[in-house]
Amino acid sequence: MEPTIRLWLRYVLICVFLAAVLQTASAVTHYTIPEEMDEGSVVANLVSDLGLDLRSLSKRKMRLDVVASKKYLDVNKDTGELYILERIDRENLCISKSATTCVLKVDVTLENPIRMFNIELEIMDINDNAPRFRRDTMHLDISEGTTIGERFSLTNAVDPDIGSNSVKTYYLSQSDHFNIEIQTGRDGSKFADLILKKPLDREEQASHNLILTAVDGGVPARSGTASIIVRVLDTNDNAPQFDKDSYTINLTENAPIGSLVVRLNASDKDEGSNSDLLYSYSLYTSEKTQQTFSLNPNNGEIRVKELINYEDFRIYDMEIIATDKGANSLTGKCKVKILITDMNDNHPEISIKSFTSPVKEDVPVNTVIAVVSVSDKDSGENGQVDIHISADLPFALKESSDNYYELLVSEPLDREKLPEYDITITVTDRGNPPLSDNETITLELLDVNDNVPQFPQTFYTIPVMENNAPGASLSSITAVDPDLHENQYLVYFIIEKEIANTSMSMLFSINPENGNLYALKTFDYEIEKDFLFHIEARDSGVPPLSSNVTVHIIIMDQNDNTPLIVSPWRAQGSEVKETIPRSTDKGTLIAKVIAIDSDSVHNSRITYQFLQNTDATLFSLDQYNGEIRTMRMFSYRDSRDQRLVVIAKDNGEPALSATVTIKLSTVETALKTYTEVPLEYDIFSDLNLYLVIGLGSVSFLLLITILVTIVLKCQKAKPSKAAPPSRNSVISERNSTIADSTLVSNDAYWYSLFLAETRKGKLVVRQPVPKGARYIVSSIPRSTGLTETSDSAASTLQVRKPSFNHQREICISFQAKFLYS
Repeated sequence: MEPTIRLWLRYVLICVFLAAVLQTASAVTHYTIPEEMDEGSVVANLVSDLGLDLRSLSKRKMRLDVVASKKYLDVNKDTGELYILERIDRENLCISKSATTCVLKVDVTLENPIRMFNIELEIMDINDNAPRFRRDTMHLDISEGTTIGERFSLTNAVDPDIGSNSVKTYYLSQSDHFNIEIQTGRDGSKFADLILKKPLDREEQASHNLILTAVDGGVPARSGTASIIVRVLDTNDNAPQFDKDSYTINLTENAPIGSLVVRLNASDKDEGSNSDLLYSYSLYTSEKTQQTFSLNPNNGEIRVKELINYEDFRIYDMEIIATDKGANSLTGKCKVKILITDMNDNHPEISIKSFTSPVKEDVPVNTVIAVVSVSDKDSGENGQVDIHISADLPFALKESSDNYYELLVSEPLDREKLPEYDITITVTDRGNPPLSDNETITLELLDVNDNVPQFPQTFYTIPVMENNAPGASLSSITAVDPDLHENQYLVYFIIEKEIANTSMSMLFSINPENGNLYALKTFDYEIEKDFLFHIEARDSGVPPLSSNVTVHIIIMDQNDNTPLIVSPWRAQGSEVKETIPRSTDKGTLIAKVIAIDSDSVHNSRITYQFLQNTDATLFSLDQYNGEIRTMRMFSYRDSRDQRLVVIAKDNGEPALSATVTIKLSTVETALKTYTEVPLEYDIFSDLNLYLVIGLGSVSFLLLITILVTIVLKCQKAKPSKAAPPSRNSVISERNSTIADSTLVSNDAYWYSLFLAETRKGKLVVRQPVPKGARYIVSSIPRSTGLTETSDSAASTLQVRKPSFNHQREICISFQAKFLYS
C-alpha cells in the first residue's frame, strides 16, 4: 500500500502544480495598435497591466518572446513599458489577405518564481497602400458590329490593405461608347466590366483609349490607374463609291490603241479584303463599247482597244460596277459617256519673210524689224489661226494684209538692260485641241552712248596721316559705265581749284586710267587740316558724257611735335633759378610749369611729373596744371638749394616729352632774436653763417630787382587805354594764384606767342618780326578775388617790344583759361 500512496501523492502534487501554471498562463492580455507606428512608441505598461512589482523586474529576469520572424517589441525594464522596437507592417506580418484580423503573439516569462503571461497584439490596418492593377495596359479587340450592352471583363485591381482601405470602386475616363459596371466577388473584392453603350464605327474611329481608375475606401483615399486600348475590328458594312456618279470624256478620233481614256477611282471605307475592289462592265454596256474599250478589273483604267472613227460612232455609253471582296460583297456603280471629237491633224505654219538685225538701241518706236506670214491646211475652225508673241517683250504684231503680219518696236529699247532679244512668234489654230507652231528670231542691239559714268558713292572721305611720303597712294576712286567699247572707256580728272594760291593739281594727282589718287607732297596737320575738291569721270563716246564726285581729304594728326615749355622761361639748356623765403607756408605756390603742344587735342594733352626731386616730402606737383607747391614748411635741416626736374609729357603714342630744371634757393626774410634753448648739440655757429649769407643774398637780389624795375618803368611807353596794365618782375610773386615771370630773349625771331589751354588745346601763332628785335614776355597776375579752388581763372599774357631808340611798341595780348584740378 505504501508505494501506491506515494505514487498517488506525487501525482496529486504534479496536478496541483500544472493547474497553478495553467491558471497563470490562461490569462491573455490583449492590446490593439495601428500598423506603421514609429519606433520607440509605447504600447502599454506591463507592470500596471499585469500587476507586477517594478523593483523586482531585473531580479526576476523578465524575458520577452515575440512569435514572429522579427523582434518587433521590447520591454523597458526600468519603467515596465512595452514599446515598438521595429516598425510593424501589417501586410508583411499577415500575408494572408483573407484574415480579418492580424495578431502578433508575445510571451512574457518571469523567474523566481516562474510566471508566464500571454499577450496578443492586434495590428490594425491603415490605408498605406494604393490599389494596383496586375497589368498597366489592357488590350481589347471589339468588332464594330457588336451589339449595345455587350460586356467585357477587365482585370481587377488589388490592394494589400483590408476592410474599408481595400478597393472600393472603379471609375472610367469620359467616353461616348463605353461605361463600366462594378461587381462584388464572394470575398468582397471589387471587379469592373466594360459595357458597350453606343455602336462602334471603325471608319469613324479605329481605336479608343480609356483610363480605368481604382479607388480604395481609405481616408484619404488612394487610387491606381490602368490603360484600356480598344481596337475596333472591321466588318463589311460600307459599299464601294466612285468619285463621281457619271463621267463625260472627250476623246479625239484616231486616238492611239492602248491610250488611256480615263482611270476610274472607287473607294471603300472598310479595310482588308473588305476594301479590295474589282471593276467590271454591267449588263447595260453594249458589246460594241466593250469591243472598242478595255476595262482593267484591278485599277479601273479604260483604254482604247480598237481604232476610233468619228464618222462611225460619236458617243459611247457604259456602266461600270465596283465590287468589294468581303464575305457579303457590296457593289457601287457609275456611268461613263465618251464623246468622240473631230481631230485637228494639220499644224499651222509660219514663215519669216523679212528680218533686220542688229539695230541700234535707240531705234524709234513703231519701227518694223520683221515681216512674217502664217497658213493652215485645215478648214473651218481648225484652219483659223491666231498669232502672238510674249507680252513681256517690247514688241508688237500688226496685221498688214491677209495672213501677213509686221513685227514692230512697241517700247524704247535699252541695251544695258538686255543686249539681245529672243523673239518667239507662235501661231495657233482654233481646232480642238488646238495645234500650234513657233519660230524664234534673235534681235541684237547696238550700243549708243546714253549712260553717264556712275560713281558708287556721291561723297568720298579719305583720311590721310600727316608726314606722308610724296607720291603715296591715297585711294582708288572709280566709276562704272554700262555702255560698251569706247562708250565705257573712262578718263579721270581732278577739277581745278585753288587753295591759298595753290592749285589742287599741285597737291594731288589721279591716274586717268584707273582712278588711283596720289598725294604729291607731304602734309602737315598743324598747317593743313583738310582739302575738298571734285574728281570728274568722262567716257570716250561721241558726244562724251561725264559725272563728278566730291572728295574730302582729312589730314590725320601724328604725335610729331614735342611739348614746348614756355614757363618758366630759361635760355636754351640752362636752369631756371628761383629764390623763395625760407618761412614759406605749407601749400604755397612755388612755380607753375606751362608747356604747349601744337598737335591735335588728343596728342597735345600735357601731364607733368617730377623727374628729379631733392626732397620728395617738401614739394608736390599737380600733374594737370603744373603747379609746384610746398607740402610742408622748411626746417633747419632742409638744404638751402633744392633742385627740381619736371618732365612735361604729351598724350601721344608714343609719348613725347620735354624737361625743365628749376633750382630753388631759400633765403631768410628777417633776422630774429633767438633765446637760448638747450639742445643736444651746438648749432649756433653754423646758423649765424647761414643767416649772414642769406641776408646778403636777399639784399643783393632786392637791390637788383629795384634797379631793373626803375629802368623798365622809365623806358616803358604810355599805356594804351584799351590795353590792360602789366607788371614785370624778376622774382615771382609767391602769394598770387599764378606765378608771374618775366621772359627776356635776344633771339632774332619769335615765331609764336601762345597760351595753352589745357582742356581745349588752343594755340595762337604770330608772324616773324625783323631780326634784332628784343622781346619781353610777362604774365598779368590773377584777380585778387579768385581762390586756389576756382575752376578757372583768366590771365593775360603780353608780348612787348621795348621802345629802345624810339622803336614802336608792339603788344600782343592773349586770353586763356587755366583749369585746375
